[in-house]
Amino acid sequence: MTRAHWISTGVIAALAATAALGQAQRQAAPGPIAVTERAGDPARAALPSVERLFDGYVRDNKMPGIVGAFGLGDRPTLFLASGKIGDEPGRPFADADSLWRVYSMTKPITGMAAMMLVEDGRLNLDDPLSKYIPAFKTMTVATSPDTSLATRPATTPITIRMLLTHTAGLGYSINVKGPLLKEYEQRGVLPMSVNAQMETQMAKVRPTSLEDFANRAATLPLVAEPGTKWSYSIGLDVMGRVIEVASGMSFERFLQTRMFAPLKMTSTFFMVPQDQVKRLATNYAFVGDNRTPLDPAATSVFAERPSFPYGGAGLVMSARDYDRFLHMLQDGGTLGGVRVMKPETVALGMSNLMPKGVSFGGIGTGTGAAAAGNAMGFGAGGSVYLADVPGGASKGTYGWGGAAGTFAWVDPVRHVRSTVMVNYFPGEKWPLRKEVVGALVADVARSGSAGGVRR
Repeated sequence: MTRAHWISTGVIAALAATAALGQAQRQAAPGPIAVTERAGDPARAALPSVERLFDGYVRDNKMPGIVGAFGLGDRPTLFLASGKIGDEPGRPFADADSLWRVYSMTKPITGMAAMMLVEDGRLNLDDPLSKYIPAFKTMTVATSPDTSLATRPATTPITIRMLLTHTAGLGYSINVKGPLLKEYEQRGVLPMSVNAQMETQMAKVRPTSLEDFANRAATLPLVAEPGTKWSYSIGLDVMGRVIEVASGMSFERFLQTRMFAPLKMTSTFFMVPQDQVKRLATNYAFVGDNRTPLDPAATSVFAERPSFPYGGAGLVMSARDYDRFLHMLQDGGTLGGVRVMKPETVALGMSNLMPKGVSFGGIGTGTGAAAAGNAMGFGAGGSVYLADVPGGASKGTYGWGGAAGTFAWVDPVRHVRSTVMVNYFPGEKWPLRKEVVGALVADVARSGSAGGVRR
């Protein structure tokens, strides 16, 4: 199955070319290996297998650096980091506060923001999308979306539930094809930043507000009848506009007011401030086993204001901040004595919200793919385990991965969570999730804590 939430190998080659480095692609020389937390930090003693794995990635020159955040119950989060945040001379060592492009790991954050409005009574999961964005009232469905723009009228209205679970029939510029892809490109329905070179072209056609973006998206044919198929999409980007309408404030302000500030997520940005760029990792593109800088930190597109805030792929975050988000979910909506959601709201958002009869087959190893034999559904912006995995993940384990290799998950039954940060395309270049989770399982088994954690 096509792993549509990542960027394809062919696109990676094109992206690498846009870097215009003026030199043959070559593997960067490995930098120093170091666990960057303070000497004596308990993570080194508690997670020796993960530490060895991280150091091995850097030693073998698979990546410049990597950071992981691992939470066991309400004990202090264990942070492990190896290497640096870029191959460029003088880049700092990676640590818990380094900044990484999380791309689609933005989606669970947008999904849970929507759930806050469900809790407030301002949204209902089965409300029609047109209640908030009238342009979606009358939609058409492409009859052969890969080859033609021929359409028929849609017979089912798109709902909020469908937006959250990628069952609205919306497409994505990373997975639509042929003439429909050209329509997405011509109308600027391109909610993603890659690097400064590509941004120069994309910004010429992209709308400059969430309102305009959503209205343009409503003019495009759907790839499937709403509520009948799981199809990775711009649904969480459109949700950003729904949140604006339902809350009466900008999407960015809502996130900052209701989530980021209360949870003390101080290293979460749609635009990295200039005085924080030194913490930003460089993003790379692999062609074969060779990596080349695609979005160097010093000139990163993420240090510029985006055309609008991309609720599906726009955030830059630290491992510490993403862990705080997961910790809040793990603890039923509360962190550090501050409640941002009710336990029942969190539980609903982390449950299978897909329309009846629709299944989710998984699209990549960074998401706990069902192709690995896991029974999975989809919740508010992230995948959900539908059954306990013997000796492994609990029913209700929730998470997602990002295009540049990041992944995160939280097991609300065993009270375990994990966030791993790297930055390179394609994100599935290395079997990171499988190997990190395997090492984590070994360490937990050795210590005898949080019995049998696996994902």
